[in-house]
This record gives sequence, structure tokens and C-alpha cells, in this order.
Amino acid sequence: MQRRTLLGASPLLLLPSLLHAQSYPNKPIRYIVPVSAGGGSDMVGRTVTERWGKVLNQSFVVENQGGGGGVIACQNAAKAAPDGYTLLQGYVATHGTSPATRKLPYDAVKDFTPVGMIGGTPNVLVVNAALPVTTVKGFVDYLRANTGKLSYGSAGAGSLTHLTMELFKLQVNSFMVHIPYRGIAPAFTDLMGGQTQAMFPGLAAAMPHIRSGRVRALAVTGPQRHPQLKDTPTLDELGYKGFDAMQWYGVVGPANLPAPIVKQLNETLNAVLNAPDLREKLSVEAVEPMPMTAQKFGDYIREDIARWTRLAKERGIQLDS
Repeated sequence: MQRRTLLGASPLLLLPSLLHAQSYPNKPIRYIVPVSAGGGSDMVGRTVTERWGKVLNQSFVVENQGGGGGVIACQNAAKAAPDGYTLLQGYVATHGTSPATRKLPYDAVKDFTPVGMIGGTPNVLVVNAALPVTTVKGFVDYLRANTGKLSYGSAGAGSLTHLTMELFKLQVNSFMVHIPYRGIAPAFTDLMGGQTQAMFPGLAAAMPHIRSGRVRALAVTGPQRHPQLKDTPTLDELGYKGFDAMQWYGVVGPANLPAPIVKQLNETLNAVLNAPDLREKLSVEAVEPMPMTAQKFGDYIREDIARWTRLAKERGIQLDS
């Protein structure tokens, strides 16, 4: 009798969360993108949420909250009610490189609930086209023969473009002077002008300059070759390990987001990512969809932070917030 009573009561214990999940979403979802409107990250967010809203039968309201390298957006998202109606498009800076190199007013792991990965684009090792090298081996040999004479640009101190090159320098045991810029555009200007000799930009930013012949691509990060650079090897296949990190985009909510809502959001997001037309849309930013479970995405965030934290400590990279 007692066992039957417990069995009969157990669904009632789950009823509030089940009803919440079944009625969710019943109003528009606020989707915070931590950059200004018009850039690649903004395009990714708007492209995904347009389709995601159709699957959920509810609209998304995209809010661009630039400033502070994503800090403002992250704080606002972390403080929101954990009801599934405020989501944040986290990315490699907010939940990867910045936590590794700066003291932040938010905890990238504890203050958020992972919902799902959207996708990623590799970084690409490029050199000025006038440099007499066509392979990574040739570049390393040239670097060692000209120790202290070469410099590389980045989109800013602590950025993925900075840390990836520092990882490369560590692996090849050589030296280049780091020249940080305010964004990738001026860094490319000086690279093509010969003021710097190499860089590790994101593929989307690099492709126009690779196609123009002003810079030469030597290798890409990531686990496999990219469709837009099929003849360019990965660093991994060349024997350089640890370069599987990419410029990635994903979705998180405030901490303590109910599990049924996380499951619903994750499954519907993955359904959107598996649609062939989305892959084509995201290819404009060289982003490859990377659907995964919420748990796997949470593991990915923790591993990315750990990766860059180790490197930052080894290279003495610690920046003011």
C-alpha cells in the first residue's frame, strides 16, 4: 500500500516542472548578444534565433549589448531570472579567453547554465605574402633564422588571436614581438603593409585577404580542414598539438535554469543547427554548426577556460579587467 501511494504521488512531485516546461515559452525570449549590431557575432545570433523561434513557435528579441568586452552583457544575463526568457550568446571571449586572462565581475561557469553550442570557426595562421615561406615548417625555419626580427599582430591583448600565437611560439620555441591592435581590421592593414609579418585571425576575417593574395594561409586550427580552405592543413595534422580551439559561439542562460527548459532549448537548437540551409547561411562567417548536448557544451566551456588559463600563466599574461 505504501509503495503504491509513493508511486502514485511521484508524478505530482514533478507536476510543477512538467507544466512549466509544457507551457514554455509563452512569451518572447530575450536574446542578448554581447557585441554591437552589424558584426559577425550579431549575424550568427540573428540567423539562428530567426529559425529557432519558428521551431519554438515563439519570437526572440535580440538585444545587442556591446561594451567591456562582453562584461556588461554577461552581468545582465547572469542577474536575470532563471526562467528561460533571458538567454545570452556566449562566445570564446566571454567564456574562454577573458576568464583566463582577466579578473571579471562574473564567473563564466558558476553564474550560467549551458544550453548548447552553436558552432565555431577556426583561426588561420597567415603571413605577409612577401615573406619567403609557403609552409608552416618554412615559417618556423625562417622565424628561427630571424629571431627577434619578426613581429605579429593581434586584435588585442588577451584575445584569441593573441593567445593562439603565444601557444604557437611556445610549441616552436621561438620568439616574435607582439603588436596588439584595437580590433582585427587595423591589424590586417599593418600585416599587409609589412609592418608585421604574421597573425592568427579568425577565418572569416582572413578570407577576403587570402583570396586577394595579400596574405598567405599556412595552416588552420581545429580538428579538421575547413571547407573554405580545403588545401590548407590543420596544425594538428602537421604535428602541432593543442590547436583544436576555435572562435566559437554558444547559448547560456542564468544559473539554475530548470532542467526541462534546458532540455527543450537544447533539442530545438540542435534541430535548427542540423538544417542544411543554416549551414549555408553561417558559411558567410565561416562558422560550422557544432550541435551538442548541454552537458557536453558545459564541459567544452570548462576545458576552454582551463586551456587558456594554463597558457596565460605560462606566458605571464594577466590583464586588468
